Amino acid sequence: MALFSRVKSGISLCNKLGLLSSQRSTLQSSLIAPSISQASRNFADVPGQRDPKIKVPIAMFGGSGNYASALYIAAVKANAIEKVDAELSQFVESVKNSPLISQFIKDISVKKDVRVKTIQEIASEAKFSDVTKSFLVLLAENGRLKYVDTIAKRFAELAMAYKGEVKAIVTTVLPLPAEEENALKQTIQEMLGAGKTVKLEQKIDPSILGGLVLEFNQKLFDMSIRTRAQQMERSLREPVNISI
Repeated sequence: MALFSRVKSGISLCNKLGLLSSQRSTLQSSLIAPSISQASRNFADVPGQRDPKIKVPIAMFGGSGNYASALYIAAVKANAIEKVDAELSQFVESVKNSPLISQFIKDISVKKDVRVKTIQEIASEAKFSDVTKSFLVLLAENGRLKYVDTIAKRFAELAMAYKGEVKAIVTTVLPLPAEEENALKQTIQEMLGAGKTVKLEQKIDPSILGGLVLEFNQKLFDMSIRTRAQQMERSLREPVNISI
């Protein structure tokens, strides 16, 4: 299949040119959060069977990663990964749609007891699970509510990994036809192997000029015309040594 060959050869070229990024960028280093073990202890009273030590499926970095990992451990213990994922997304969406709530979670002048009480009331009214409610209260206590959107995205990645799903993002100049989209999904599926389900998301970016940029499994394969042109330009600017 033409697209299959093109993507595989493109990935090989990316590796040779050093265009492969093995890790996505994380939050700024100024975001300070407790370690996974510290945050997890805050969930000691979360309902659910105490399973053996739970392994986080994706290495998470930075403050948002620590909080997302702690929430993942608590959600797995409570057998509530999908429910917590949905509730956290619901809360984030509510924040985006309400200027009042958005301002509230970003206002550092709000006293901690007011933040906690308000979040408890919101969570109770929304009938969130104990895991989600406890987590949002933890963020309120630690003054980290303003990072809930980023934390929710990291948790969503963990939830997908838990379900054996891999999110892949393909960026092109024009939308891929259905046939090429299916072929690309099949290509990624074969690379991942059995036991994984590809969730492909398309993004449009005319600035890449052509080709495609593919992201999945915390890796970036840049096969865009823009990047290749930049690589060629850098090569042409390098001095040429002529031996006599």
